[in-house]
Amino acid sequence: MAADPSGAEEEPVIDVMGTVLDHDYLKTPFGKIYLPRIFYWEDASGQTHLNAYGSTKKAEQSELFELAESGAIVPSGGGHILIDMSITSHLAFVWFSVIIVMIVTFIVAGKYKRGVGKETEPKGAFQNIFEILFEFIRDHVAKDNIPDHKYKRYVPYLFAVFTSIALMNLFGLLPWAATATADLTVTATLAAISFFVIQFSGTKDHWAHVFWFPGVPGWSRIILTPVEILGLFTKPFALAIRLFANMLSGKMMIIAILGLIFIFADLFGPVGGYGMAGFLAVPLTAAIYFLKAFVALLQAYVFTILTAVFIGMAAEDHEHDEEGYHVEHVAEAE
Repeated sequence: MAADPSGAEEEPVIDVMGTVLDHDYLKTPFGKIYLPRIFYWEDASGQTHLNAYGSTKKAEQSELFELAESGAIVPSGGGHILIDMSITSHLAFVWFSVIIVMIVTFIVAGKYKRGVGKETEPKGAFQNIFEILFEFIRDHVAKDNIPDHKYKRYVPYLFAVFTSIALMNLFGLLPWAATATADLTVTATLAAISFFVIQFSGTKDHWAHVFWFPGVPGWSRIILTPVEILGLFTKPFALAIRLFANMLSGKMMIIAILGLIFIFADLFGPVGGYGMAGFLAVPLTAAIYFLKAFVALLQAYVFTILTAVFIGMAAEDHEHDEEGYHVEHVAEAE
């Protein structure tokens, strides 16, 4: 606790947003691990520099950078940071999730190459869980939403998306871990990757329906084409916002409920704090944890299946039986 100017001790504050924001360190059960700071910056004279430090503290000790009143790190003698390439807690948990998925995939793939799971039944928890998830994504996500002759090529991507997002979400259940998907930059990056996969999956027929609208009167294309182009971008935008909002709100809710213990302890003393903890805060938090674990898997599934739906819409070969389509193309041929 810090002292205020009047000499009284400042009351402890529960920083709800501070627990869900990105940090320059990792929290562990044994303490904090500070992460590297990497800056591409421009000094007051206009010269650019690339500097890397083991932590924020070491960046300050270099005397090239200092902490501003807002808490952000800035160049000491003026200038500004052009690109902040620092490793953050959210980025670290993205890497943890992706690396775990890759390691498990390579291990299980090695077993399949040795015949385990092909010539015999799958062995071990990892291989059984892997096979269940992979078949679920293949049969009930990819195959059900993408044309039969194309769905197989998208199964690895959809499986990687589902498992990686699920792990990022589940990591957020740990008291000392960070929820990477509660960061809009993370969900926006995931959505951007899906956006490019969707667009590169588009057939000529798909793009004809975006820009030309076969069988539709020419004057209406002036209205429909901008709307359709906007729709290409609203799909990944919805993917990013849905995942971000659901994961951020869940963690904030848990912190806010636990914060009631300290509020009641401050208002009514230790008896109020213990009463709130025993009768409401702790039981409700435990219930929300179970709900949050379900939501973590559900949101990974929603992101994946919507991606599959959008890929299927782009990769589908439409049957052109709209009125006037054949007449128009016959006239063009003549």
